[in-house]
Amino acid sequence: MDLETMGWISLLPAIIAIVLSFATKNTIVALIAACLVGTLAAGQGIMGLPTLIKEATGTTGFSWVMLLNLYIAIIVAFFHKTGAIQAFSDWVHSKNLKRKGVQLLAWFLGIFVYFSDSFSPLFVGTVMRDISDRAKISKEKLSYIADSTAAPVSVLVPITGWAAYLMGLAVGVGCIVSQSDAQRLFIKAIPLNFYPLFAVIMVGLVASGIVKDFGPMKKAELRAINEGKVLRDGATPLIGKELLEMKPYPGIAPKVFLNFVLPVILIIVGAMATFFILKSAKTMEVFLGVVIFMAISMLIQGIPFREVMDTVTQGIKSGVPAVTLLALAYSVNKLSTDMGTANYIIENCESFLSPAVLPAIIFVVAAVMAFATGSSWGTFAICMPIALPLAFAYTNDTMTTLVVACFAAVAGGGVFGDHCSPLSDTTILASTGAGADHIDHVKTQLPYSLICGALAVIGYLILGFTSL
Repeated sequence: MDLETMGWISLLPAIIAIVLSFATKNTIVALIAACLVGTLAAGQGIMGLPTLIKEATGTTGFSWVMLLNLYIAIIVAFFHKTGAIQAFSDWVHSKNLKRKGVQLLAWFLGIFVYFSDSFSPLFVGTVMRDISDRAKISKEKLSYIADSTAAPVSVLVPITGWAAYLMGLAVGVGCIVSQSDAQRLFIKAIPLNFYPLFAVIMVGLVASGIVKDFGPMKKAELRAINEGKVLRDGATPLIGKELLEMKPYPGIAPKVFLNFVLPVILIIVGAMATFFILKSAKTMEVFLGVVIFMAISMLIQGIPFREVMDTVTQGIKSGVPAVTLLALAYSVNKLSTDMGTANYIIENCESFLSPAVLPAIIFVVAAVMAFATGSSWGTFAICMPIALPLAFAYTNDTMTTLVVACFAAVAGGGVFGDHCSPLSDTTILASTGAGADHIDHVKTQLPYSLICGALAVIGYLILGFTSL
């Protein structure tokens, strides 16, 4: 297969970004360096850097993620200003939940808000932040729970944007001629989507204490338990100080149902209703509607208009660190796309392909691509049009277990690589929601993700040599 690529040079931006992120513990500096080296390697000169950032952030995809992130930040600010978060935290604290109970509550909340991988980590992190602090749970552990119940859950449920996107990529390939065919393929692939299944189960086992903490996570948890430090000394929480310093408006009694439970219900019902009625979840419109609803309800409760607008401003400010990181991550992703990083990886893996190992190889390739680019959806868009035709070529255009396994391998591999990458938007949002240092989150989550990834590879190999 002759694909356009700049060869091994195309790997430079991703390698520099990832290595410098861990070496300097400053992701923004690492991403800027990666963008600069990438533009120079691509022959665009130093002035190519502002052009790259402009083009990467001028897309509808980035605009969607940015606006959604800011809407969520405003809603979270409203939660704080009305005292709803504090009231919920006090209510949970009154139940005398131990560490395991708090961790399991975070796990259940993440699964409950399955419909959006962007909202889920921010919601879980924000709601559970004070509660987990009281229970002496490290920020690293909270961000791990939030991250592992976001994309892994969204990619397993057939009524999410992830499912719609993956099904759309499958239509028109082989015997998949309609949306209903693609839906059947997706549902059949759920039990073979090993990585997300293992990731969700693993975090549940860790939260319940059945699987003990190990590696960097154990060190972080011992620090939190023994020293009461939920963040390590010198850590840089990926959250604006505006939310950390925000106090509830004095003189009004917190209304947990009106200011917290009802908005969440509206988001979930709105997303599901638009998906079933319009065949597309209007997530952006639903979040904007909830922002307006909460602003009006705050005015009715007696909070002055100026205070409401100040809260909106503070919410937006609190989202700026994450948006900045997302903008640079999108820039590295665009560089990798322009330089043919994915094509280079695919070209160097084709010679290893055979039906028995095809799902495992596809999973690994998708994982490497998502890790290098920080984009699981970008990986899906590149891998699915290659993986499915390869599978159908072995099955004479018949939907067999091989086809289903390859579809699942692309989906699971993309999530796996995304999970391990400091460039991933969901990883960034998990750090933001929990108020964790971003690199600390990535470093402590990595061993758990690698174990689940290794189990997924073993699963695909067993499947390949016994059933394909």
